[in-house]
Amino acid sequence: MRILSFAFSLAFVLAAPLAARDAPPAALKVPPSGVLGVDEAMLSPAFWIGQLEDPDRIILSPAEIAAQNARLLRGDPSMHDLRALPATLAQAQVAGWVQALSARPERALYDEHGRPVPAATLDGLVDALALDAIPASQPTRYGLVVRRAALRTFPTDLRVFGHAGDTDIDRFQETAEFPGTPVVIAHASRDGQWLFVVSPRYAAWTRRENVAEGSAAQVFGYVDRTPYRVVAAASVRTVYTPERPEVSQLQLDMGTRVPLATGLPPDQPVNGQTPYTSHVLELPYRRADGTLAFTPALLQKNADTVEDYLPLTPANLVRQAFKFLGERYGWGHAYDGRDCSGFVSDVYRSMGVDLPRNTSRQAVSPALEHRAFTAADGHAARMQAVKQLQTGDLIYIPGHVMMMLGWYRGQPYVIHDTGGMTYRDGGRLRSVRLNAVSVTPLLPLLFGKGDSYVDRMTSIVRIRR
Repeated sequence: MRILSFAFSLAFVLAAPLAARDAPPAALKVPPSGVLGVDEAMLSPAFWIGQLEDPDRIILSPAEIAAQNARLLRGDPSMHDLRALPATLAQAQVAGWVQALSARPERALYDEHGRPVPAATLDGLVDALALDAIPASQPTRYGLVVRRAALRTFPTDLRVFGHAGDTDIDRFQETAEFPGTPVVIAHASRDGQWLFVVSPRYAAWTRRENVAEGSAAQVFGYVDRTPYRVVAAASVRTVYTPERPEVSQLQLDMGTRVPLATGLPPDQPVNGQTPYTSHVLELPYRRADGTLAFTPALLQKNADTVEDYLPLTPANLVRQAFKFLGERYGWGHAYDGRDCSGFVSDVYRSMGVDLPRNTSRQAVSPALEHRAFTAADGHAARMQAVKQLQTGDLIYIPGHVMMMLGWYRGQPYVIHDTGGMTYRDGGRLRSVRLNAVSVTPLLPLLFGKGDSYVDRMTSIVRIRR
């Protein structure tokens, strides 16, 4: 764990707007929405950028970001350096990946109709792992994700929930990966319809049709190819094309980097359409035999993409976060959206910064600068850390992460993908269901019906020099 030095902390404090941090917190009003302390003007990125003293300050240069990403890949055990894997995978390595994720659930689970999931169903899922079919050794196989792909705990589309009546948080949904993501194909389910894949930031099951298999040279050659476009919108879709349905209206999420097709005659149609109003992307697709191939696809030039990752500045962090404002909460990137850790990951990814996938890993990653909290840290120490918060800081409580927006009238505000908020309204507790990317003040938020979020903080991660 890399603990912040005194010099780092001092520079961090001096960079903050002192008047905003030290002003007594203003009393917060409850608007008709029930979202304490937030009015319509505060739902604009321009409002928060206007609070910043130096909104266009470069936090990290591209070279510094590349060095930070290399440290993460090298030093965080939740990340996987696919290029460093051996040419042959041993049985113990593959079985270890699968068993670390796909342990038979011990808690009661319920289906979409609120009925308990039978033990026989769970036994069948364990059998579907086909652990007995993992060979003693196997060649390391590579592939590219060809469409937005759900990564699952088990090789199944069965959605399961921790409580009867809860149909949002599917406990078998882990995350999603995006077109062009490199993976190692480590194993297949007993029926052959699912693959266990290892991506740079996750290892889980996905449907076979989500991945096209190619050589290491094909896969990493595509990943490294230039020139490219980076998606700056929350998401975009390629142009509809009946000629190439595999790349028609393909969803590309924020931060996705896609190479441009080169060498095509500019006056000739691409997939039946003139390319002069579009960027011509080169996208991977899966042939009928499962092998990797590439094809051009059009993305309208008026879609929100850029020729390289955005500069990492406070203003860009605010702008990018607000592009998700109001998006439905999607546990594990479900609902074509994202959850709290996916939200902050995608925001930072649009500026080229890699983060571990889950809150539990982000909060403690040995490759990230952070201030960790223990039971020995009292309220005063925690409030002192809060006063040092700057735009873009990631604030962790058990199971959740928020991104610091800025200070207004002595109050720190955050933007986060959250199920809801609980606070004291006079003498009573009030809970508001949000279930979306939302702006809220930090200080009044309560963890359930007990401690404040501040008193439950586990870590503050700071992407800084």
